[in-house]
Amino acid sequence: MIPVRIAHLSLGNNYNRGDFMGWDGWPFTRVTLVFGAAAFLLTFIQVTLNHYRQNFRDFSQWIPVIALPILALAALVVAAWNGEGARWVLMALAYFGIVAGLIGFYKHFRGVGQRVDGYRMHNFLVGLLHQA
Repeated sequence: MIPVRIAHLSLGNNYNRGDFMGWDGWPFTRVTLVFGAAAFLLTFIQVTLNHYRQNFRDFSQWIPVIALPILALAALVVAAWNGEGARWVLMALAYFGIVAGLIGFYKHFRGVGQRVDGYRMHNFLVGLLHQA
């Protein structure tokens, strides 16, 4: 792994060139995993609110609601403890997430086609997130 130095704002005493937060020397992979976990959690909030608004009409709407926090937790575990077993679990969950995302894309795309006027730009702009 390639170590990466994270830029920071220094306010006066920089405690040996900025390592007072413990970020200097973190590998790029670890930083990516932490920010990826944050992205999974933020996406979880958005997906949960949107699917809740649709009353979870289809069973498949529960898949991202359940899978995203599990993916976030797995990414944080690998970032904290870089064991081979944890990496394999994260990789398997990530492949599952890709398949689930493709299924979700298909269902949303099909839902746009079921709207009045079908596959018109207006329906994509307004209805892609609201149809499943």
